[in-house]
Amino acid sequence: MKVGIVGGGPAGLYLAALLKDADPSHEITVVERNPPDATFGWGVVFSEETLSELRDADYPTYLAFEEHLVRWNSLDIQYRGEVIRSHGHGFSAISRKVLLSLLQQRCRELGVELRFHEELDGLDRFAGCDLVVGADGVNSTVRARHARDLRPALHRHPTRYAWFGTDLVFDAFTFIFRETAHGLFQVHAYPFDGATSTFIVETTEATWQKAGLDGMTEQESLAFCEELFADHLVGHELLSNRSLWTSFVTVRNRSWHVGKVVLVGDSAATAHFSIGSGTKLAMEGAVALAKAFQAHPGDLGAAFAVYELERQPAVERFQQAALDSAGYFETVSRYLGFAPEQFAFNLLTRSGRVTHLELTRRDPALVNRVDRWFAGVGGVPAPVPALVPLELGGLEVPNRVVLGEAGRGAGLVVSELVAVSEHARLTPESAGLYDDHWQRHWAQLADQSHEAGERVAVRLGHAGRRGATRPSRLARDWPLPPTEAWGLLAPTAAPYTPRSQAPRAMTGQDEADVLEDFAAAARRAAAAGVDVLLVDCSDGYLLHSFLSPLTNPASDRTRYPLEVFRAVREAWPADRPLGVRLAATDWLPGGLQPDDAVAFAATLAAEGCALVDVAAAGVVPRGASDYRRGYLVPFADRLRNEAGVATIAGGRVTTLDEVSTIVAAGRADLVRLDTGPYYSSS
Repeated sequence: MKVGIVGGGPAGLYLAALLKDADPSHEITVVERNPPDATFGWGVVFSEETLSELRDADYPTYLAFEEHLVRWNSLDIQYRGEVIRSHGHGFSAISRKVLLSLLQQRCRELGVELRFHEELDGLDRFAGCDLVVGADGVNSTVRARHARDLRPALHRHPTRYAWFGTDLVFDAFTFIFRETAHGLFQVHAYPFDGATSTFIVETTEATWQKAGLDGMTEQESLAFCEELFADHLVGHELLSNRSLWTSFVTVRNRSWHVGKVVLVGDSAATAHFSIGSGTKLAMEGAVALAKAFQAHPGDLGAAFAVYELERQPAVERFQQAALDSAGYFETVSRYLGFAPEQFAFNLLTRSGRVTHLELTRRDPALVNRVDRWFAGVGGVPAPVPALVPLELGGLEVPNRVVLGEAGRGAGLVVSELVAVSEHARLTPESAGLYDDHWQRHWAQLADQSHEAGERVAVRLGHAGRRGATRPSRLARDWPLPPTEAWGLLAPTAAPYTPRSQAPRAMTGQDEADVLEDFAAAARRAAAAGVDVLLVDCSDGYLLHSFLSPLTNPASDRTRYPLEVFRAVREAWPADRPLGVRLAATDWLPGGLQPDDAVAFAATLAAEGCALVDVAAAGVVPRGASDYRRGYLVPFADRLRNEAGVATIAGGRVTTLDEVSTIVAAGRADLVRLDTGPYYSSS
């Protein structure tokens, strides 16, 4: 093949070397606009897994890298005057300039033509090529020229960072957190040769502006950061190499190829630097593309298909982990009240790739310290966090596991929706708490659970416009025949689905009647021995439909749900926890947003709410959603650490290890464990 590669970064150079090594008859030209010794970063990081892949892909290049790698397996977290060190994190680093030099040397040895100082206005230079590769980075001109077919999506992160170097050689990957009058600054630092370390300073846009960095020159901002981190630099200097403040951009593309053009490296996909995977992804992508051409010589279409099928899912997983990690650093201020043990554990598990069990394998001593702190015990072995009791409003919940079924050892058993009246039912089979029969039913269940050492929580609610439907095992949201149905209530007369029964818009009298139904049901729950009561504001039921802008045009959408909560609080014993089940988002434009949920949860907490069971979506039957593993955890995290209320997280959480990870990291206080073959979406 005759191959033209735009961009002389790690992806473009490594791909050129791999293709040429596989078939010396290829004519390969790499065009780079910068000089050969130009690089605007400092060091790059590789995991041992990535190095193994590079070793297998091209052994001579790997051996050249080996001579220059700096290795470490420790990670330091410097937080509020304490340094917590974690072991077992095997990484290697190399100077980016050295990396590029070695790749250039390998290309020249193999006969690749390297053209530097050459700016391309278009791709006419490669008109006669069989293959054109866009390896020209985040601001790819190749990608821009083919945007219509590649359909790129660029997400600019809300923080600012500057990529400095320093002549201080750290002996571990180091995170530094520095609180100032302007706000929080954090550092990602690591060694990459015997004399220099990377020193990335990051902060929020607001803090960056308050500190006046938006008006400083490159040298002034370096001096500012040098003074800010003087205690950590211990007399050493910061170094600049076009170390300008910028915002990271996560690049995605629907397709990585069009015609004979294909993307690799940062032009195809980027991952936030906080998990150190940018160059890793670029070079692994080059390996995958080279292998695809070796497997399908002369067949571009087949090679591109194999390349995308192999790499896109892997890259998407890394990007999600990187987004979770970046999200942590973008909102880390919410954790500044944490004890050092919990702060460190939260940071180490931020991307979801490291769990309590995995960290135990890497660093049992640190996890033992975290477990002992979490359980509040001294030098004795501590239980895993999932099995540590929780004090909740005067009630001891024996462990952190939440289930929907009694008799299985959960700390808290939470019911499905329990109707406050016959007309509040979802289906004819729905449980209730509106007569003596139902009170006896819940008293019996409470007694059985208490004998098993469990605590019982009831979700008290009104189905609203989702009511009067057939049981979900027969058909979800399918209305009952008119002869079997009952009248529905909602903020407006809009039906839930086009086939649903239309509700009646509630009048003042309706609101008063439903308010009394909630209070009466709360008294019955108390008499039955229920331990925790949750006022249901989720799943598109009545109170959720009051809260959501999609179903309630009123300006004060929290008014009525708050009135209901207050009425239940008056009816419920003061020595038992009262909470809510709350939709944290509608996952739709114009719908309920996490900021709304945080504000409402803070109001509820001030009114005596002890617990929020976090849900999402459901207020309308349509809409996008993200039901990945632990999808409710970020919302529970925000409500817990911004609104200051205990939370239940969930969403495809299936192991006790995940429960331990979530609660020990302070992202939630209890976790719903999904144990069946199918998972609920709410």
